[in-house]
Amino acid sequence: MDIKGLYLIKPEVHGDQRGYFVETFRQDILERALGHNVNFIQDNESRSSRGVLRGIHFQLPPFAQSKLVRVIEGEVLDVAVDLRRGSPTFGHHLAVHLSGDNKHQLFIPRGFGHGFVVLSESAIFSYKVDNYYSPDHDRGVAFDDPALGIDWQLPADSLILSNKDRKQPTLSQADNLFDINTSFY
Repeated sequence: MDIKGLYLIKPEVHGDQRGYFVETFRQDILERALGHNVNFIQDNESRSSRGVLRGIHFQLPPFAQSKLVRVIEGEVLDVAVDLRRGSPTFGHHLAVHLSGDNKHQLFIPRGFGHGFVVLSESAIFSYKVDNYYSPDHDRGVAFDDPALGIDWQLPADSLILSNKDRKQPTLSQADNLFDINTSFY
């Protein structure tokens, strides 16, 4: 599905009998792909076990965040949801497999919710953000909202969630979302 603002990046991987080399971030290449500059200010990393589902999270302005996400080790199903009211793709999502093997990355602009579930025994997940975390602006939507129709590819009873993620509102109940004019940068 083509959702404006989301970009799947497939970096070139150079490998031989010694292993591999890959550029995981180049500002100039990202700017050309996006058509604008993103000033990343923080790197984050998490390690999770199979079945851990994190998200669907976002931050409201003025602390909205763009993210560049990737998996260092293992495999996840990564999901971005368009939360811009008035967008022709509002409530639609993109789900992609990110893994240490494929080295793919996903750019998620402001105005989107983001989450992932670990499909392998464990995964190390890394992401860059262009704004700092603000607990007062932190929000989410229900991972299992039927209106979103996300297939997390694991049985619901095997998912491991935080209490926060179990209590998120559905899309129709969420009162603080973005509007179509939300800036991608």
